[in-house]
Amino acid sequence: MSEKRHSRALQLLIIFVFAYLLSEGLMRMFFPDKYQGVPQKGIMLTAEDATIRGGHHPIMHVRNGADAPFVFNNRCPMPPVDVLRKEGETFKELQTRETVLPCTALPTLQPGDEQRIDLAPWKYSLFGEYGTYQIRLKGGDTSVEIELYEPGGLVKMFRVFITKPFLNALIWFASLLPDHSLGIGVIVLTLLVKLGLYFPTQHALQGQKRMQLLQPKIEALKKRYDSDREKLNQEMMKLWKAEGINPFSSFLPMLLQFPILIGLFFVIRDGAILELSQHLLYAPYKDLSWTFGTTFLWMDLTKPNITFFPLMLAALQFIQMKLSFSHAKAKQEGKTEGQELQQKVMLYALPLMIGFFAFQFPAAVSLYWGVSTLFAIGQQMVVNRKTS
Repeated sequence: MSEKRHSRALQLLIIFVFAYLLSEGLMRMFFPDKYQGVPQKGIMLTAEDATIRGGHHPIMHVRNGADAPFVFNNRCPMPPVDVLRKEGETFKELQTRETVLPCTALPTLQPGDEQRIDLAPWKYSLFGEYGTYQIRLKGGDTSVEIELYEPGGLVKMFRVFITKPFLNALIWFASLLPDHSLGIGVIVLTLLVKLGLYFPTQHALQGQKRMQLLQPKIEALKKRYDSDREKLNQEMMKLWKAEGINPFSSFLPMLLQFPILIGLFFVIRDGAILELSQHLLYAPYKDLSWTFGTTFLWMDLTKPNITFFPLMLAALQFIQMKLSFSHAKAKQEGKTEGQELQQKVMLYALPLMIGFFAFQFPAAVSLYWGVSTLFAIGQQMVVNRKTS
């Protein structure tokens, strides 16, 4: 009994270590500015990303490593940094009086503090052309070069066929509402997309469930033909054929719908501020007289919600994973220790990760994920009932 408890404790430790390492890796991917290394002396200017795909804008960070406060050169509507674009072999300083968002003055930066400079207001007026830019900070010790590059053909197609239609559909839904609610628009768009993907998703889930039910027979074949890989593959093909199962039937439908769900995610994450999505809007929506109503219930959907969504999303994801791993008629005898550990990792680590990301992303993304997960839970319950 003691050995069993020790084994379970070790499994849980592995799960939490896995979740931590994966979360750290994803955080470094999505938020590289948090991992800049050892601070240096002086006023240091860094770019959140040195290469920026067209349609996005630069975000800078200033750290005061000096002993005295640093005062920004606040000169709205110009940015607090100098922006230069490379023309031939030299850099030419750019000027503008146009912003798509209000320009706000930055506070004095005290020693040891860091300030984020979002250049979104000048996304189209200063960064409207592809090329190499240099960002300079008056009185700073460094200048930074960034490359604004043209998206590739695949990204352009993705925007034309997925991102643009979703964003403009979201705007259309919101235009029908008295307060142009972003929250209701997100819910409606998410449900419509999930309904459109219902049958391929259902087909994939049913295939996964049938493969789960077949697992005891597969494990028996593996034990019987452990030393003969060729014979094992032949017997498994016979088993799949006899049961009428295509092992790829659950994979292909998921693969086809993956770009759609990813596109929906980015639309909801980045499309809440319409002023920054001008390059994605259809002609009728270029000069809207309104913006999204971003307050939903008690939350500002443009900011992370740290009280409600993390716990709710973790709980919903746990329920979904629990349902997806449950076998019809509670058949558990076919699972090996490796499979049991793998399922525990997914069962506990994935909800923890989803809850963790809810702290980082705008609440609109959490709302989308919550509605999508609730729909998935209902769909999984239908599959479990049919295959039980």
